[in-house]
Amino acid sequence: MALTLSGTHSPYILPDMSASALNLTPETAMGELVTQFPGAQRALFRGYHIGGCSSCGFHAEETLAEVCARNGNLPVNEVLAYLTQAQEVDARMEVTPVEAAALVQAGRAKLVDVRTREEFEAVHIEGAIPFTEQLMQELPGWDRSQQIIFMCHHGVRSLDAAAYFAGHGLENVRSLKGGIDAWSCEVDPSLARYDLA
Repeated sequence: MALTLSGTHSPYILPDMSASALNLTPETAMGELVTQFPGAQRALFRGYHIGGCSSCGFHAEETLAEVCARNGNLPVNEVLAYLTQAQEVDARMEVTPVEAAALVQAGRAKLVDVRTREEFEAVHIEGAIPFTEQLMQELPGWDRSQQIIFMCHHGVRSLDAAAYFAGHGLENVRSLKGGIDAWSCEVDPSLARYDLA
C-alpha cells in the first residue's frame, strides 16, 4: 500500500446516511448496499451470519434477495428493516469532526487512531493515540466518563471499532464521521489529505 499525500482541500461532503437516505430494495446489489451503508456487512453478519465466511459470503453483483434466498430463505423485508435499524444505530454512534474537536479540547474525549502505522506516520491529528494491541487491553480500564472517539481515514474502520468496543461493554465510544479526511477539511486544513494506492 502506498500513500499519496495531497495539500488540496476541496470541500469534504459527507453522504447523507440517515435512514431515510437508504434506498434499499430486495433487488439492491450487495456492492451497492455496502457502498450506501458501509456497516451493512457487520450488521448482516451479526444478525444473520451472512458475509463472515466463504459459505455465507456474497458477491458484489448478487442482489439482497438472492443472498437471503441462499441463506435459508430469510424474509427479505425483515432483513431490510434490520439493516435500516442497524444504520440508525451506527449514525447515533458517529460524531462530526467539529463536535469531536470541541470534546477533545474540553478534555471530555480522547482520539484513538485505528489506521495503519504507515498512515499514522504520514499524517495524524495532534494528540491522537495510535491503536495497538496493548492499547486494546487497556481501553476497558480508561475513565468511563471520557468519550473514546475512534478515527480512521474515512470513518468506516473506526465505526467498526466503535461498534466492536460498544458490544464489549464500553458505552462511551464514538466514531469520527468522515475520518481524518473530513477533519482536515472541517477542523485543521494544515493536515495533508491522502489516497491509498
